[in-house]
Amino acid sequence: MAKLYFTVAGCNHYFGTDFMEKGMTVKLKKEPDNAYDTEAIMVKMKGLGKVGYVANSTRTVVGETMSAGRLYDQIGKKAKAKVVYVIPGGAVCKITERGISD
Repeated sequence: MAKLYFTVAGCNHYFGTDFMEKGMTVKLKKEPDNAYDTEAIMVKMKGLGKVGYVANSTRTVVGETMSAGRLYDQIGKKAKAKVVYVIPGGAVCKITERGISD
């Protein structure tokens, strides 16, 4: 499996990033009915729920990470990832599992 990295954005609208640490697991879930972005991918953590979204803007995608639009067709309905770096307002994560069912 090719290494897929993405940026988690919007964390300040939920719980912030103070609790995030390298190695934590996050879950991704597509939101095709999202009113603002049809390629929206929600990022969740066990016990907290929604902590942000996969960045989908040139202003929020960090470095060479993938935008939600580029990642959308590569992960299935759900996926898992690990936090690689915690950054101001978000995190950089790496996909560890794709195509997870409910």
